[in-house]
Amino acid sequence: MTSLSAWAKKALVSICALTGTTEYATRRVGPAPFLPALFVDRFTHLGGIADAEFRAQLDACRSFDDARWTTHWQTIAGQHVARADDALARLGVPDTDTLLATTDAELRDELGARLAPAVTLLADRGPVADPDAVATFCAEHPDAAQQAIALDGLIKAMVYEFVAAWPGWTPHRLAAYERSHRLAELVLTCLAPAMGVSIEPVRLPVPGDDMVRGYLMFPLDQDAAEVPIVVCSNGIEGTLAELLLPMLAHRRAGMALFVMEMPGTYSYRQPLAPEVERVYSAVVEHLAAHPRVDGDRIGMLGVSFGAYWATRMAAVDPRLSVAVANGAPAHRSFTSAAALGLPEIMVSTLHEATGSASLHEMAGKLRALSIAHLYRHIDIPLLVINGADDTLLSTQDSVDIAIGAPRAQLVLYADDDHCAMGHSEEWSALSVRFLREHLIVRQNVGC
Repeated sequence: MTSLSAWAKKALVSICALTGTTEYATRRVGPAPFLPALFVDRFTHLGGIADAEFRAQLDACRSFDDARWTTHWQTIAGQHVARADDALARLGVPDTDTLLATTDAELRDELGARLAPAVTLLADRGPVADPDAVATFCAEHPDAAQQAIALDGLIKAMVYEFVAAWPGWTPHRLAAYERSHRLAELVLTCLAPAMGVSIEPVRLPVPGDDMVRGYLMFPLDQDAAEVPIVVCSNGIEGTLAELLLPMLAHRRAGMALFVMEMPGTYSYRQPLAPEVERVYSAVVEHLAAHPRVDGDRIGMLGVSFGAYWATRMAAVDPRLSVAVANGAPAHRSFTSAAALGLPEIMVSTLHEATGSASLHEMAGKLRALSIAHLYRHIDIPLLVINGADDTLLSTQDSVDIAIGAPRAQLVLYADDDHCAMGHSEEWSALSVRFLREHLIVRQNVGC
């Protein structure tokens, strides 16, 4: 049951959102009350950042203003770039800005070769990166300490640029998003061979004069000419790196991955609407025709709003064989009552994502996204996951999907929040097992 203090906080956040006074309040009490409950965990888990350190950095940022917010976080990102550059110099490698600007494949290959001794810090970090991992690695592998420091600096710089970019849409935030993306692409593509995978940046034209930007990852040691593939999609303000880095720990699962950002966010021009379904269909069609993909073994995994699309596509695209939906909004989350306590910055993000000019218009567009009528049409295996106490979206949506979809399985983690972030290791491993069961194991036994 929601406590009185929690309701009071929701009411305060809603009042500030409706009156446009969030910025005024933030300069006095800090941004934490006006952020999603899992904001800190999201970035500390991705970057391997100590919780107390990040919370102190967050409290020091007393504004959501585009320039003030991005300057604060990019200053911290710059400190990690400087740390990385010092280690890179000791390794005889050019600095970060030179590496980002170069088109010299040999130079990037050299970076990958130099950092390869510390590749486990990237490849095996999983959904919750350990803040002590670098110190532990350096103590155990002193000869590779500079490699570890350089790699960790680049990863943390990427994460802090992501924080600066959150949740997108304003000019400085979009510039930070682009730099975060370039840092991630540099690290991932250079170190892909050392991880035993190929990672190809993809720009795919889709209906509506837009482009899907993603990463296509194949295992290098896969014997079969054609492999199953899983389309992975995250939420409104998520990035490619946020989804791919945790999945690297499962790179030996025998499946290819295509990781894409959800249409309606960051680099997309199309607004969030039911018509975005055509974008995902175009992606599935493109992947099914890929010479290394088995077009009869395509799955989908979605997180947060990406789980909405995983659920929707499971109902409408016959080329999908299996799907996982973690933290999906589906119907109840799109009602006005569910919006109580939604911070102003998230309201403005939904405004932009849906292309709405007013709260009334946004509410109508969100209601139009309801897929309650589609549950019964999901005739493929569907794993539905969430925390039992989702503070961002309605947990009941996950329950309703699982009840309505004929072949669905529901896993709710007790005392956990949106997308079961407190059980990331568990649900990630469960999802991979579920996908493998239906894309590999049952296929191999002729089921």
